[in-house]
Amino acid sequence: MTQAPSSQPRRARTNWLPKLVLAPSFVVAMFFIYGLMIWNGYLSVSASRLLPNYEFVGLDQYHALFESERWSVALSNLWVFSGLFIGFGMAIGLFLAILLDQKIRAEGLLRTIYLYPMAISFVVTGTAWKWILNPGLGIEHLVQQWGFTDFTFDWLINPDYAIYCVVIAGVWQSAGFVMALFLAGLRGIDDSIIKAAQIDGASLPRIYWRIIVPSLRPVFFSTLMVLAHLAIKSFDLVMALTAGGPGYASDVPATFMYAMSFTRGQIGLGAASATVMLATVAAIVVPYLYSELRARR
Repeated sequence: MTQAPSSQPRRARTNWLPKLVLAPSFVVAMFFIYGLMIWNGYLSVSASRLLPNYEFVGLDQYHALFESERWSVALSNLWVFSGLFIGFGMAIGLFLAILLDQKIRAEGLLRTIYLYPMAISFVVTGTAWKWILNPGLGIEHLVQQWGFTDFTFDWLINPDYAIYCVVIAGVWQSAGFVMALFLAGLRGIDDSIIKAAQIDGASLPRIYWRIIVPSLRPVFFSTLMVLAHLAIKSFDLVMALTAGGPGYASDVPATFMYAMSFTRGQIGLGAASATVMLATVAAIVVPYLYSELRARR
């Protein structure tokens, strides 16, 4: 009975001490994430140019943004890059996962090789592929040295094809990560379902097409969310590979925002583009989080 009063303050200290320790980092994180998001949103409706100017101008910056030809090119490139990046990334990743699911030899080695690109940064990936796709150093130069002098592969310096170089590098880096997600999903499927289908005479391709792949629907959805998020935020890969060029032919919204805010002296326009990107990411992530929380309930 005499120990009860002393145990209550000790329990209170135990409950509040972790919160007290985490409070400073939590406040700083809230300020530098949500505080700066709010500040960026206000800059997007201000007259800011080279320096912040807090004169309210309404939606003028957004009007100028959607009137900009460069922004139109960036949006078009984003659709092209996102569609091909997500489509080929998921297709190749699923194929590699099905291949490894056959219990082949050296599976651990192959899995490591496929996953290795994801261990390096997009800057390194962009730089490496910039050398590979450079007409004077890479594939074109190598094939011409083999005697095929008429061979050309100048996508990197061609305004019509530069964005596809970004797609190639992005798919190369992300396919292994997608493979890991699909392989985890495949290994979670009950073997008894596959054995029952085999007893009924179903072939292996038909089992995958009709039974296994439809069972991976949650993995497809999660992978789509991750890749879409990466596509919208793609900045370092584009900057390292093409720097948005030739000209601004391979610009995406992230590089457009950087160029307007830090090299062209149009902070308000850059803030407007960043706000549009934030809204796009939120439109993708928020429904996903809602569905996950609803499923857990």
